[in-house]
Amino acid sequence: MEEQGEFVIPATPQEVWDALQKPDVLQECIDGCEEMTLTEEGTFACVVAIKVGPVKARFTGTVKIVDPHPPHSYFLDVSARGGGAGFGSGRAEVELQAVPEGTRLNYQVRGTIGGKLAQIGTRLFQSFSRKMTRTFFERFSQRWVR
Repeated sequence: MEEQGEFVIPATPQEVWDALQKPDVLQECIDGCEEMTLTEEGTFACVVAIKVGPVKARFTGTVKIVDPHPPHSYFLDVSARGGGAGFGSGRAEVELQAVPEGTRLNYQVRGTIGGKLAQIGTRLFQSFSRKMTRTFFERFSQRWVR
């Protein structure tokens, strides 16, 4: 599964970078996130409850920032398990670029899913993933309205 997109956030690249490193900001912005904890520099543990079609589960996972170049780019390695509901893993490339409106965040994601999540179909899961991403950035941007 692959996805890419961009969002403009009304804040400087440094402000966006700093906020994306804070567990409380991430927890507030991720739909269904029950916990987000910094376990070591650049690594987060999380618990997220989701419902995708008929599949409803709590996923535990890790998010690790790899190859950071503050405040311009980094990779995220993500892995999550939801018991019988399945699992997911992937890598996201994130780039921050200053624009007159604030910061343009570009992302590219490559990932895999398995278990019941994979059985519901890639198209349904991709639609769910796009909605979660849009919700995240809408919430994130609201924190930075000047």
